[in-house]
Amino acid sequence: MATDMSDAIRQLSEERGISEELILTTIEETLIAAYKRRFGNADNAIVRFTDDKEVSIYAQKMIVDGVYDPVSEIDLEEARELNPDAEIGDEILIEVDPHEFDRISVQSAKQTAHQSLREIHKDTLYSEFKDKVGEIIIGYYQRERNGTIYVDLGKMEGILPKKYQSPRETYHVNDRIKALITEVNKTPSGLQVVLSRTHTDFVRAIFELEVPEVYDKTVEIHKIVREPGYRTKLAVYSNRDDVDPVGACVGLKGVRIQAVIKELEGEKIDILKYDPDPRRFIKNALSPAEVRDVVILDEAKHQALAVVNDSQLSLAIGKQGLNVRLANRLVDWNIDVKTDAQFGDMDIAAESRRAVDELFGDSEEYEEEFSRISELPGVDAAVVAALQEGNIEFIEDFLALGPEELGEFKSITAEQLEVLHKLIEEYVEIIEEEGEEAETAESGSAGEESADAEAEAAANADAEAEEYECPECGAKITVDMTSCPNCGIGLSFEYEE
Repeated sequence: MATDMSDAIRQLSEERGISEELILTTIEETLIAAYKRRFGNADNAIVRFTDDKEVSIYAQKMIVDGVYDPVSEIDLEEARELNPDAEIGDEILIEVDPHEFDRISVQSAKQTAHQSLREIHKDTLYSEFKDKVGEIIIGYYQRERNGTIYVDLGKMEGILPKKYQSPRETYHVNDRIKALITEVNKTPSGLQVVLSRTHTDFVRAIFELEVPEVYDKTVEIHKIVREPGYRTKLAVYSNRDDVDPVGACVGLKGVRIQAVIKELEGEKIDILKYDPDPRRFIKNALSPAEVRDVVILDEAKHQALAVVNDSQLSLAIGKQGLNVRLANRLVDWNIDVKTDAQFGDMDIAAESRRAVDELFGDSEEYEEEFSRISELPGVDAAVVAALQEGNIEFIEDFLALGPEELGEFKSITAEQLEVLHKLIEEYVEIIEEEGEEAETAESGSAGEESADAEAEAAANADAEAEEYECPECGAKITVDMTSCPNCGIGLSFEYEE
């Protein structure tokens, strides 16, 4: 009997993964529940185990002279039959034969035992699998219901929902399935382990298995983006200068990356090097396409333009825009891909155009960074409004004003004028003409200067009457303008005799 009990406890412990101490506790609780069901009170019930796991239940009774409660009391004469030294007031343990329990008590005890063992088993498995969330586990295809695959994990059954299955994968009964543990939940029906083969961390875990440098953190994965079943992009970097992060992930003759691709059932994988410079990172992210240049259109809004050759456009965009869409998610920028011809036809703001020209190696510099007074950083809005009332909108017109004309602006103080001059000196490059330098060369040429000024004013008046179209946007311009008032492009007029 003792051997059978001991073997049963050991077998139950191995099959369910429950410690022997918990099983013994469950047996004790079961016997006490049956005792209570039989006698109505279990306060005096005591369960004891021997070293061989033999179990006994006792009723602890008080020795009295006249029994009022036969469950907790025993008469002195009856007690002395069990122990000749018994005296009134002593307590004695009387073994209870389990056969005395009625059928209902036994059935209740069995249900209590089963429920306790189920809860203990559930808690044990929960503690074990909760620590494995984010890890890979291998199981076998058992069955399928409504698209959900039930996977045999050994100790329990996991589920692989339809949404977490790769569209290019098919499974059959007893197929080996490697998946990522994403959730472990307690449900009324038992423990639920949710698996996934579409999560980006699944790809990360596969690389940790196949690439030792990733596992030991010599090479780290910056970010992974994925369209399950079609394409995955991951950016990597190395913590050591002598280790190539991309080469380490690819492996000798591509053996490492081929193992990952095989596990993902042929899904395409782009491994690229992470770079803190957004321009270089965007270039890398659009691989396998070759990007000629990257233009940052709006750094605050993370908008960029990638310029490629005509032959690389379809490759950069990808089928149904997949490549550029994944690149957007990888670098967290909104990337627009254009060819050289498309880029040339774009209407880009003057400031962006200057950035493009500098990036493409254009050595020309703009004479003025700003043409309007309102464009100056930190300019006083009240000063701008006052000058506009006097039809002074451009910086060039303001610089042409003399002291008397400036004095007519009563709402502008001398301090405000001084601040405006400093802003112009800081942000605007003023190029003086040779004629203007010659005006201060000789003090005895005032008459000639006056005549030249009148002639120049007359010429300007005639020129102002003529209107032209801006070569960039088609807006109306005159020869006295140094920049287009509509698009801001710099203007230069040349006359042929």
